[in-house]
Amino acid sequence: MMQMTNTVKQLLIINVIFFIGSQFVTIAEPLFSLYYPENPNFKYWQFITHMFMHGNLMHIFFNMFALYSFGSTLEHFWGAKKFIFFYISCGLGAVLVHQGINYYYFHKGLDLLIENGQDKVEILKILSQGKINPDWQNLIPLDDFNNFASSYFTNVVGASGAIYGLLIAFAFMFPNAELGLMFIPIPIKAKYFVPIFMILYDGLFGIFGSSIGVISNVAHFAHIGGALTGFLMMWYWKKNSFNKNRWD
Repeated sequence: MMQMTNTVKQLLIINVIFFIGSQFVTIAEPLFSLYYPENPNFKYWQFITHMFMHGNLMHIFFNMFALYSFGSTLEHFWGAKKFIFFYISCGLGAVLVHQGINYYYFHKGLDLLIENGQDKVEILKILSQGKINPDWQNLIPLDDFNNFASSYFTNVVGASGAIYGLLIAFAFMFPNAELGLMFIPIPIKAKYFVPIFMILYDGLFGIFGSSIGVISNVAHFAHIGGALTGFLMMWYWKKNSFNKNRWD
């Protein structure tokens, strides 16, 4: 593997510091993880800080391993400024898609409750207290209720959105590089590996998870948002010859 580059090293250190600190400082999670904007715990800086928070040891290990594996190669070719711009942009793109989906789920549930005779002000008051009225579950379909509650209360942590952008960039720049998963013994070219992995893991579970009975605490739409942002940026850079020497 390529030697770890400076920006990747700094990002890795920051992530580890945040992770260790969050294990000892209880206020860290509600302060730095990302909440839905209508939740009282939401703070504007969470759009950035959530990228450095992780839920558990396995979560941070896999994200940091991917950051090292793909990020160092990209920073080597791009340089530090372009790399960090791309990384942060993909992280922000990820949460914008995630929050957009949450907005749809939350307001769909809210509108259904109002249509069934509930008062909007009272609903928001109860939610702001961190509570749910049990009667709401009987007024709207179960999937709509679960999405409504989850979008409001569930916080988001992790660098996965930015990491997915790096995967897309790597596949763009090195399409024939062979990659593999631990449970797949045959290496697969990056141009096939990345889209297949995302379609199977995030497309399937993110879009169809609830309908096939799969409940996941993974922000699949954030992954898709990070990948989409990475794709659009790489497509734009290539089309406009941002750095012609990189695309020979």
